[in-house]
Amino acid sequence: MHSKTIKESGSDRLFTIFNYVMLSIVLIIVLYPLIYVVSASFSSSSAVLSGRVWLWPVEPTLEGYKAVFKNTMVTKGFMNTVFYTVAGTAINLIFTVMAAYPLSRKDFKGRNFFMLLFVFTMLFNGGLIPTYLIVKDLHMIDTVWAMLIPAALSVWNVIIMRTYFQTTIPNELLEASQLDGCTDFRFLKSIVLPLSGPILAVIALFYAVGHWNQYFNAMIYLKQADLYPLQLVLRDILVQNEVNIEMLGDAKTAAARQGLRELLKYALIVVTSVPLLIVYPFLQKFFVKGVMIGSIKG
Repeated sequence: MHSKTIKESGSDRLFTIFNYVMLSIVLIIVLYPLIYVVSASFSSSSAVLSGRVWLWPVEPTLEGYKAVFKNTMVTKGFMNTVFYTVAGTAINLIFTVMAAYPLSRKDFKGRNFFMLLFVFTMLFNGGLIPTYLIVKDLHMIDTVWAMLIPAALSVWNVIIMRTYFQTTIPNELLEASQLDGCTDFRFLKSIVLPLSGPILAVIALFYAVGHWNQYFNAMIYLKQADLYPLQLVLRDILVQNEVNIEMLGDAKTAAARQGLRELLKYALIVVTSVPLLIVYPFLQKFFVKGVMIGSIKG
């Protein structure tokens, strides 16, 4: 059989060209700032201050990155952020699975009531001051737990995971396991979780990005600089323009300090973004399948 190709009409071809042009413009608008930040981070301070950096690095140097990694505050913040991300994501996944799986079971009595309570928290909350008072009463102020427990669960992610369990895990599989004497915990551990790799990867990515970019809770609950995440260190440098004397090295003039401050801005942006950019390609194959959960049934 010979396949027949459908010829595009003039209007369809014009529409396709228009789409390519618009998408190319959007790509340039989005991509250029990223390229500029990377190029500026590898350029000399004088080139950045004089505005000579447009696309490629000018007078390439690693001065900014050397200053970043020599500073103990940045190094400590990076290690803290890695810990908060790994530990926080693990806690998030445990709590999300524990909440989503029972809510996905049709034989769980009162699941609609509990689901209503979960959704209610998405619409209404006590506010910042009551939340702070609770964290304070639980003696979590100025501890690592203040970064982990208040953000231990996202109702939206619970709903996504519950929908995945409902649409992917057949009820017949549960009935067969129950006939064999399998307990609920054994069924969850041995059957449900191994079949839920895509959604676990997607939810883990959502949580990890949130923890990696977290700075607001640290700004409220943490007082010790040793506990600060990298994003809070980045905020101090970018917003408040606070540059530690250790970062300056041999720079003695005001111009040199200003130039190094500019380099630190771009270098820190790159340092904080690269880890997630490295992780994302490994989870990309699960991403589309995970975010489309529940959109197609049958």
